[in-house]
Amino acid sequence: MSREIKVGDSATLKRTFTEADVQNFADLVDDHNRIHLDAEYAAGTPFKQRIVHGMLVGSLFSALLGERLPGHGAIYLGQTLKFKSPVYLDMEVIAKVEVTAIRQDKGIVTMATTCEDNQGKTLVTGEAVLSVPWLRTPVAGG
Repeated sequence: MSREIKVGDSATLKRTFTEADVQNFADLVDDHNRIHLDAEYAAGTPFKQRIVHGMLVGSLFSALLGERLPGHGAIYLGQTLKFKSPVYLDMEVIAKVEVTAIRQDKGIVTMATTCEDNQGKTLVTGEAVLSVPWLRTPVAGG
């Protein structure tokens, strides 16, 4: 893992959420909304089929930020998410994080966060702000 970060750096992660993923997430967070778990119910909604929990999709950003860019030692300060299109079970999702700003003196990194399907359709957008202590520039005299 590189300890250098610059504006424009990015990382991606591909994931397909399965039946087991959705059920496990529902049990873990106690969100058993029928739109995620009941195919018959979901068929009568505007989505026409079950959808993956939005926060499960958003968790891909946590994986990228904590493991790849900036990586270990980075701490979430905030995350915004805008859900643009549904994510369906067994649909490939490509999550991407990209550095948009760095505040070296404070060790703060701002990242654009996006998820797309394999056709390039935007599913989720947002922004993450992280504390990256190992980036912090020591203040002279202090």
